[in-house]
Amino acid sequence: MWLELLRKKDAYVLLILLGALVAWLFSVDTFGLNSAARYLADAGLLLAWVFSMVLAITLGARQIPKEEERGTVFSLLSKPLSRGELLAGKWLGVWSAAAASSMSFYAVVIAATAARGRVPDWVPLLQAWVLHAASLAVVAAAAVALSTRMSYGAAAAMAFVLIAVDYMLLPRVPAFVADAGGARATAMMVVYYLLPHLEVFDMRRRVVHDWGPAPWGAVIEAVVYAAVVAAAIMLLAWAAYRRKRFSRGAQ
Repeated sequence: MWLELLRKKDAYVLLILLGALVAWLFSVDTFGLNSAARYLADAGLLLAWVFSMVLAITLGARQIPKEEERGTVFSLLSKPLSRGELLAGKWLGVWSAAAASSMSFYAVVIAATAARGRVPDWVPLLQAWVLHAASLAVVAAAAVALSTRMSYGAAAAMAFVLIAVDYMLLPRVPAFVADAGGARATAMMVVYYLLPHLEVFDMRRRVVHDWGPAPWGAVIEAVVYAAVVAAAIMLLAWAAYRRKRFSRGAQ
């Protein structure tokens, strides 16, 4: 996984793009206010989140389909290697690569804000990255799970849609339920509790507005939550993949 990441240069492209966007934000005098550094930190951390999610999804969605398309899955499974071990190894590679790349994204943002004269407190910044990495574990698991039953393009597209809906619409479900009723409200709440809540891992506001570190107990609970959700998704992926039949030349 790491060799593939370096060879295909996905992380390099995203890092260069992030650097270019941050450099543009750095050159902008935001409405002539003294909050330019805070605005830069907010926008830069948002870009770091988006780019790391893109990396995790694209890496995770292409692993299994590419192995099957090239026929290398037969060599892998004849090691001997179980299908569960194959999926776990793919997930670990995707997650570790995306988490490590996100560190470089954070480094670019921190360097830019420091040049603006503002260095965030390292404790909430560390907590923000830990929770960010925890969210990437869930995203990587979802991408790998979808790729066990779909092609690369379909799995990536579905993962992007699910993550976007999960992050932007899911937190608003309780407000929607207040205007709904009966079976509709029940169905919405079932979806609300079944889907993972990525918003619980977002500490950007606390870092940007200097609210100080979050309680470590809450951070640990969020990390455990991510581990449980990622494990549940990978268990479903294993159940879907363990009986899948494929032959040489099959797409």
